[in-house]
Amino acid sequence: MTIPAEDLTTTRALQRLESGSSSMRLQAALAIGAAADPRFVDKLIERCAVEPDFYVRDMLTWALTRYPAAMTVPRLVGELRSEHMQARSQALHTLSKIRDRRAWPAITRSLLTDADDEVARSAWRAAVVLVPDGDEAGLAEVLVTQLGRGRRDTQVSLSRALVALGDVILPALGAAMKDQDPGVRRHAIATERLLRDPDAGFEFAIEQAKRIVALGTGDEKG
Repeated sequence: MTIPAEDLTTTRALQRLESGSSSMRLQAALAIGAAADPRFVDKLIERCAVEPDFYVRDMLTWALTRYPAAMTVPRLVGELRSEHMQARSQALHTLSKIRDRRAWPAITRSLLTDADDEVARSAWRAAVVLVPDGDEAGLAEVLVTQLGRGRRDTQVSLSRALVALGDVILPALGAAMKDQDPGVRRHAIATERLLRDPDAGFEFAIEQAKRIVALGTGDEKG
C-alpha cells in the first residue's frame, strides 16, 4: 500500500514537533502555521503544554493564530482547566493573541488569582484584551486584589494590565492606597502614577511610591 505524499509530510511534521532539536521544532511549528492544516490543531495545543523553549512556544502560538478562532478557541478554553501550569499559561497567552472575546467567560477569578505567577500574569494580559465594554471596572476590582504580589516582574505585569484599562481603575486603586499592607499601598501608588504618566517607568514610579509610604502621606499626589 502506498502512503500518500501528503500523509508522509504530516507525519514528518508531527515527528519534528517532538524533535530533540529546538531549531527543528521551531521550523516545524513555522511550517505547520504556514499550512494551517486542521489536522495539526490538537497537536499544537498539546505541544504548548510541554514545550520547554520560549521561542518555540511563541511559534506554536503564532501557528494557532493562523487557524479560524472557532476551531482553536474551544480547545484552548479546555486547556484552562488543566492541572499543568504551562498548559494554562500558554493557552491564556494564545487566547490573548487570537483576541476572540467569546473566550472572556473562561477568564475566571481563579485564573486571575492563580497561585502560579506565570499563569496569573498570562490571565491578566488576556483579560485586558478580552474584557467586554462595560466590564472593565469589575475586572479592575479583581486585579487590585493582587497588588503587592510577587517579584518585580510580576508587579510590572499587573500594573501594565491595570493601566491598560484606563481611568476606570481609579476607584479600586484609591481603596488599595489605604490598604494596611505597605506593599499593596506602594504598588497601588506606583500604578496610579503610571496611569498619569506612562513614560515614567515602573522603577521610577515604585521608588516614588516607597518614599510616599515611608513618609506616611498615603495617596498624596506629587
